[in-house]
Amino acid sequence: MRVLITGGTGLIGHHLITRLVKEGARITVLTRFPERAATQLGSQVSLLPDLSLLNHLDDFDAVINLAGEPIVNRRWTTSQKEHLCQSRWHMTEQLVALIRASHCPPEVLISGSAIGYYGDKGEIPLTEDTPPHDEFTHRLCQQWEQIALGAQTARTRVCLLRTGVVLANDGGALKKMLPPFRYGLGGALGNGHQYMAWIHIDDMVNGIIWLLNNPLHGPFNLVSPQPVTNTQFTRTLGNVLNRPTRLSVPGMMVRLLMGEAAVLLLGSQHAIPQRLEASGFQFNWPELHDALQNLLT
Repeated sequence: MRVLITGGTGLIGHHLITRLVKEGARITVLTRFPERAATQLGSQVSLLPDLSLLNHLDDFDAVINLAGEPIVNRRWTTSQKEHLCQSRWHMTEQLVALIRASHCPPEVLISGSAIGYYGDKGEIPLTEDTPPHDEFTHRLCQQWEQIALGAQTARTRVCLLRTGVVLANDGGALKKMLPPFRYGLGGALGNGHQYMAWIHIDDMVNGIIWLLNNPLHGPFNLVSPQPVTNTQFTRTLGNVLNRPTRLSVPGMMVRLLMGEAAVLLLGSQHAIPQRLEASGFQFNWPELHDALQNLLT
């Protein structure tokens, strides 16, 4: 299988490429920094510095679009919001245009999104059909998905990855959490009641490969079937690390530090992978304690 991947040097992309290469896929990664990507990804991966070098995607069987500016790194100023949107929308528009210009287009476009699509929905279980709450993360993801769906034809199916918090021991949210927790300074955020939909990196990669290899289309919640509240996550992580978790961070302090972006930590998405499980996919790490123990011990 010949696969074009954007965002290949990110956490998910790096793990996914490692698996696909082992399975014999021929991978091309779009990257602005070829030398750095070559060091990270190895010589078995071909590198493409700019999509403008292509007039079509006839040479690829699949496209996996994971590109996007990290959403949690900076406060959401007006200019940063625009940057977050355009880093996702513009890349997806370019890929869709190339797919539509192809004589023999890729069989599938797997395009990123996030459970932020639903907005802050409290304790309501969220399936792929649940109406969203209108806020910035929803508008960002909705337009991102709508652009990707422009590639959907009888010859190209489109799968949308509504991804939760990806847990890995070499990056992402968990790596940022570990230092305070290991020093016994970990604690719940706000009231701790907000739901946190998470997924082990292995299940994330397995889920993408499942969508790659099966005739599926539409949105899929890439999350564990057992989401937890922030308090439950905090206690479980403390238990796995054998550290106390008695402290807490008031919601007001989180909002003061992060501004509007505090919704990423204080908002609640009780997302469940209804369509993924209905398609026959099985999780290796459905329970948080087992997932964290696998990653950290």
